[in-house]
Amino acid sequence: MKYKTTIGLEIHTQLLTKTKAFCSCSANAFESSPNTNICPVCTGQPGALPIFNEEALNLGIKAALALNAKINKFSRFDRKNYFYPDLPKGYQITQYFYPLANNGYIEIDGKKIRIRRMHLEEDSGKMFHEGDNLENASYSYIDYNRSGIPLIEIVTEPDIESPEEARKFMEKLRNILRYAEISSGDMEKGALRCDANISITDTEKNIQSNRVEIKNINSFKFVEKALEYERKRIIELMEKGERIPQETRGWNFSTRSTFSMRSKEEEADYRYFPEPDIPPIIITKEKIDEIKNMMPEMIDEKSERFVKQYKIKKYDADILAGDRELAEYFENAVKNVKNPQFVSNLIITDLMREMNKNNIELKDVRIKAEHYEELEKLLDSGKISTKIAKEIFIEMFKTGKMPSEIVNEKGLEQIDDDNIIEEIVKRVIENNPKQYQQYKNGKTKLLGFFVGQIMKETKGKANPQKANQIAKRLLDE
Repeated sequence: MKYKTTIGLEIHTQLLTKTKAFCSCSANAFESSPNTNICPVCTGQPGALPIFNEEALNLGIKAALALNAKINKFSRFDRKNYFYPDLPKGYQITQYFYPLANNGYIEIDGKKIRIRRMHLEEDSGKMFHEGDNLENASYSYIDYNRSGIPLIEIVTEPDIESPEEARKFMEKLRNILRYAEISSGDMEKGALRCDANISITDTEKNIQSNRVEIKNINSFKFVEKALEYERKRIIELMEKGERIPQETRGWNFSTRSTFSMRSKEEEADYRYFPEPDIPPIIITKEKIDEIKNMMPEMIDEKSERFVKQYKIKKYDADILAGDRELAEYFENAVKNVKNPQFVSNLIITDLMREMNKNNIELKDVRIKAEHYEELEKLLDSGKISTKIAKEIFIEMFKTGKMPSEIVNEKGLEQIDDDNIIEEIVKRVIENNPKQYQQYKNGKTKLLGFFVGQIMKETKGKANPQKANQIAKRLLDE
């Protein structure tokens, strides 16, 4: 491969605290009327002093543990100075010199994506423009409800090598944060936001492009699409021999393209210095142990347990454990079944397909543990075939009815009588003389054709094993 892609991510996630990072205002910005959850502290009024919310620290430590990071005993807040209308103080309280944690990782498809640092900071307000952007707007409005909500910023090492890998990282990160009840992870509500840095190396000429940052990408799909677009754009410029400027670009989801916003700021522009109004944070081993004891079973642990306890495939275990609600649903569904892999197959293949097709959330699914138990018993007893079990499952999804009720209503019980199947086989052979003669002439693979015709005539209700055996016996006579 001539071109190597190098990607690093900067992710901001709002923490699930009741109040803001440095004041007692509600942190519920999304559902509140504009500028109702504000006070002198979060709007930067003269003389107002911050008081740090300890729950934000607890969730930050929880996040560090969930992401396998080293928690620093000494941590401190700093001021990041810049002017923008959504930042009423003229600076943001963040952690630059002494972050909360370092050296974490998330494992994606057996590969570790390293996390360089994790630090606490406050969110800014939110701007609304009458027009596409600030430059073209007739009016701009600011809602300071979001100002001061606690965030944790997660910065990866440039270990990501494709847009798809970036999307997978974001998906797993969100699932981890939700598992541990650190953040809602709702990108559509702004609770999880991503900036991506990308550079391209021409491995034949050993030339690396400047790094380009893409700001405020608000969905997993767009993380992948924006990076795919930018990768293609940079390669096209490199092939023309043009210089790639180091810049910040935005993502336009309407045109599915990036656009230039500004040249990349240098860190010195922000004039970081220690926050004088908040004392340093000293994190003791006792504090870490206390929070560690409250941690739930995380995704990778749960996946390993599913493989060992339920003897399901690793691929299935990763999917089921990847979502907390789905994992709970699976464990409830297999309580009284003999073959958990049977349930796993139905959930991953059939249930998830029907949920996506009908735009239904898991909490609204009508299929419960007793449905899986009864369906397995019907299958094991030979009353229904695997094909019919799939049909019954779809009907269960639509109606919530028990499998036996659906079998009785629709007459789906498997045809198991040898004499009945033999009569059907004879009829199929009689109706297909050409294929019968070809079979007798040595084309024995046509056995599958005859079995298929038998299943078609019985609408899938014939016992497939018996249909195969009887068809072969009669064809070979």
